[in-house]
Amino acid sequence: MARLVSAPVGNGVEAESFPASSLPSQQVCRRLEKFKTTVFTQISSMAIKHQAINLGQGFPNFDGPKFIKEAAMQAIMEGKNQYGRGYGVPELNAAVADRFLKDAGLVVDPETEVTITTGCTEAMAASVIGLVNPGDEVILFAPFYDSYQVTLSMVDAIVKTVVLRPPDFAVPEKELRDAFSKKTRAIIVNTPHNPTGKVFSLEELQLIASLCIEYDSLAFTDEVYHKIVFEGEHISLASLEGMYERTVTMNSLGKTFSLTGWKIGWAVAPPNLTWGVRQAHAFLTFATATPLQWAAVAALNSPDTYYDDLIKDYRLRKDILVEGLKSVGFKVFEPHGSYFVMVDHTPFGFKNDIEFCQHLIENVGVAAIPPSVFYLNPEDGKSLVRFAFCKDEQTIRIAVERMKDKLNKQT
Repeated sequence: MARLVSAPVGNGVEAESFPASSLPSQQVCRRLEKFKTTVFTQISSMAIKHQAINLGQGFPNFDGPKFIKEAAMQAIMEGKNQYGRGYGVPELNAAVADRFLKDAGLVVDPETEVTITTGCTEAMAASVIGLVNPGDEVILFAPFYDSYQVTLSMVDAIVKTVVLRPPDFAVPEKELRDAFSKKTRAIIVNTPHNPTGKVFSLEELQLIASLCIEYDSLAFTDEVYHKIVFEGEHISLASLEGMYERTVTMNSLGKTFSLTGWKIGWAVAPPNLTWGVRQAHAFLTFATATPLQWAAVAALNSPDTYYDDLIKDYRLRKDILVEGLKSVGFKVFEPHGSYFVMVDHTPFGFKNDIEFCQHLIENVGVAAIPPSVFYLNPEDGKSLVRFAFCKDEQTIRIAVERMKDKLNKQT
């Protein structure tokens, strides 16, 4: 016979008793049961609990430009608050197309080749759901942003990885060639790369392009850090010969304009691929926040001086953190792009990145991300840690001082 339990409600009054067997238990579909709460949620929660400086999750602790926020407020006050067109406010589609011409040198039709999404994460989800079938193989470069693997699991795709290894995280040509086959539906390329800070070179992109063409595969590119490049040059894979017709290029507002909570993204692709993206997008979110789309128009029309100042500011923050981490005793793999830096934590004597990051939060007061969760084989990343420098200079300096004071290097 089932045991009865009572549950307190509000001011202490007990609710009706129910059989214990009827209480809800955690449930999840088989496709997602192997995944846990995201590492970003876990680390941020621990950082709050222990009052640690959060150099883990990649969101700025400073606000975006005033003129963009004013544009959002103006749109709200003008009554632009109802559902927008499913694939984007026309003015924003046009602004994305203009920006793509400036950045990638490609002319695209804003009406048939640009889709506005709820962040780049949704753009990737819509691309995968709309263009990948169960059993298709998709190649990822590890370490990879964790949502890629989860989204591919949602469509029962087969994930194959090519590991990028320090110190330079170069693309291993033989491993990449071996990963491609007649079953390869797509490859996901994130450049500048999270979490390594790698900027893919022209030669690496040409290799990827040649294999996509040889095996008639698609490319999904995540380019959200395209304006944060310190060394080398950001090149859109779609701009290479023979690649636009097989590439979905994704980007967003959040990283470039320090407005990560707005979740305004987009996907640029030829009409035949855009059809698949839009079919999935229509039943995921249908439309994205209308007043924020209008504000995004103002953002994308920013003068070039905005981007010059952006890279100048981030270069300063990078240099402060990189030099600080070196002085603490880490082996630092200096990033060429993005606002992340990877380090080797092994000089401090911990078994793996999970143990190290837990110690760092609880005993040092600084939060970082253990990147082993970004590999199919966690052993590949257990010696590494990712720090973010999308924080104000003082916060970065204080974090470095805490590590200098409380981290003990093994001798």
